[in-house]
Amino acid sequence: MNVCLLNDSFPPVIDGVANVVMNYGRIMQQELGANVVVGTPKYPEAVYAGYPYEVIPYPSLDTTNLVAGYRTGNPLAMREIKRMAEFGPDIIHTHCPATSTIMARVLQNETGAPIVFTYHTKFDVDIARAVGEGFLKHETVKAMVSNISACDEVWVVSEGAGENLKSLGFEGEYRVVSNGVDFPKGRVAQEKVAEVTAVYDLPEGVPVYLFVGRMMKYKGLPLIIDSLHKLSEQGVDYRMVFIGGGVDAEEMQAKVKEYGIALDAVTEDGSIQHAEGRAGSSGKVLFIGPVHDREKLRAWNTRADLFLFPSVYDTNGIVVREAAACGLASVLIQGSCAAEGITHARNGFLIENTAASMTELLKDTAADLNRLHEVGQHAMDEIYISWEQSMREAYRRYEEIRQMVKDGTLVRRKKQGSDYLLEAAAQIAKGTEHVFDIPRNVYGGMKDNFAELKEDMKEGFDDFKDWLPERVRILGENTREGMRSIGDGMEKLGAKMGETVTHVAEKALGDYNEIMSGGKKDQE
Repeated sequence: MNVCLLNDSFPPVIDGVANVVMNYGRIMQQELGANVVVGTPKYPEAVYAGYPYEVIPYPSLDTTNLVAGYRTGNPLAMREIKRMAEFGPDIIHTHCPATSTIMARVLQNETGAPIVFTYHTKFDVDIARAVGEGFLKHETVKAMVSNISACDEVWVVSEGAGENLKSLGFEGEYRVVSNGVDFPKGRVAQEKVAEVTAVYDLPEGVPVYLFVGRMMKYKGLPLIIDSLHKLSEQGVDYRMVFIGGGVDAEEMQAKVKEYGIALDAVTEDGSIQHAEGRAGSSGKVLFIGPVHDREKLRAWNTRADLFLFPSVYDTNGIVVREAAACGLASVLIQGSCAAEGITHARNGFLIENTAASMTELLKDTAADLNRLHEVGQHAMDEIYISWEQSMREAYRRYEEIRQMVKDGTLVRRKKQGSDYLLEAAAQIAKGTEHVFDIPRNVYGGMKDNFAELKEDMKEGFDDFKDWLPERVRILGENTREGMRSIGDGMEKLGAKMGETVTHVAEKALGDYNEIMSGGKKDQE
């Protein structure tokens, strides 16, 4: 089976969904016998060789200041789409509702392959962060949902994720396909734990709490810090370790220092971060930045006594299952997506979405670490899911979808107005690249045979001359058809667009004829 995976993030950008795509590609290619290609926006200086599957980077724009750390790809990069089409995908699986899903729809138009979309994160939160609340957010979310609705099958990583997607306006059906984790089940050897944590002040018998993830406030970081402040005021000893980086890291560090509970930290590169809390403070909280070494992360999950993850943003909480792989129980918000499958005090702990609720739980459990470790063992036994297990489920569904395509039982969704516009835009992009190919052919022809060059140029222009009027006609029809499906008012706009493009094209052809006529006179 040939599988094309598309996502807006991929190394050098590392986030949860990028890790998902890398695991999909690795396991399908190496263990399940599939052929895989990955399409992703290109980052300057990035190296895309060395993966067990082919990576096709496509042109992108620098939007890192707007969307922290991320570039935006060009979904009409027809050269790269052509490479993906020549690969012959049986399944197109997109993991982001923006650029990747637009590209998936264009690729489907080229190949006919079905599109699967997985809803990983509450993208409306990220949109609000980038553009604020109001009209622009509303219209962007609407466009994203329309994109998702254009896919043949929609997967979600939890029931809560599906309900969230419905709340944004999605009206179709969805299937729950949970993500796994790449941590093997089992605790790390004590020697390795000691090696990784030796430079930190982590006294035996004092509870160690852990957070791993992006340092973003919407992951519940202020709640954790406020809770720890209250715990300190009540005289409870503990250590809190934050692992990760993000745009809110400095603000959270400042909050900890303000509370006087910061602790000197040694970062992964060996440098010292000095705490500057109030005079006489007792340091208990440290930030050690991102840790990319997976074995070191396993060591931290083995050393900790509780994993604190009060996020109502995350739809799945892979880090919760990573913690479970190491026998570490989590503290979660009751009713959150990350809390699915958790039974309070059995394989995890559930609290209300308040600092006071977390403080109460931490205070009640601080003196009984054996109890925490028992709950952690139940988490390992009951909620751990490996990537191999998750991928076999996904791959079985791929095979079912492929068979449904073959026997004609897959219900293909009706075309939207935007489909016609995407088809037209793709045709224009193809034509533009055809024109841009002419200078390249000129250079190559000059090196070989000038006479053949002239003939090739003439044929190239003649082909373009024959091609353009028909594409303009199709553009006008598709634009009008697309606009008609959107509304009568937009139909007039579509017709006007068609007339404008026709006018521009006719002028271009007139200029071309004049040039060619002049060329003939020169030949005479």
